[in-house]
Amino acid sequence: MRRATYPGAVNEDTQPQPADAEDEAVLALAHALLDAARQGDGDTLLPLIDQGAPVDLRDSAGNSPLMLAAYHGHAELVRELAARGADADLANDRGQSPLAGAAFKGFTDVATALLEAGADPHLGSPSALETARYFERAEIVALLEAPRG
Repeated sequence: MRRATYPGAVNEDTQPQPADAEDEAVLALAHALLDAARQGDGDTLLPLIDQGAPVDLRDSAGNSPLMLAAYHGHAELVRELAARGADADLANDRGQSPLAGAAFKGFTDVATALLEAGADPHLGSPSALETARYFERAEIVALLEAPRG
């Protein structure tokens, strides 16, 4: 049997290889990090980040741990992630910022934590301010419109 050798030929050397155990372990760790953020489980998430896991890891929809913590109402975890360098303005694949997620859900304490971390209320599509106005989150609108030093 002759092996195809022209450019673009598919043979056993170019076939996709099955993921090895290390790849599977990395994927499992990534899922565990994102699940911990979603659940507000800082005891699991923060030590892994402190050991070098990427603080701005993203899921298949572009959500970072900070985005997931914000969207699920975990203000203290948001503060801890921001303190470890998480990007407070990192939008997901739909252009939504963590601050817009907090505004959508009505989490004033999370919005406060994100603003303290430097989040911009005008970023994203729709922006956090637009979201807060649309859903009539008066307390969050006031926070977002307040002058910052």
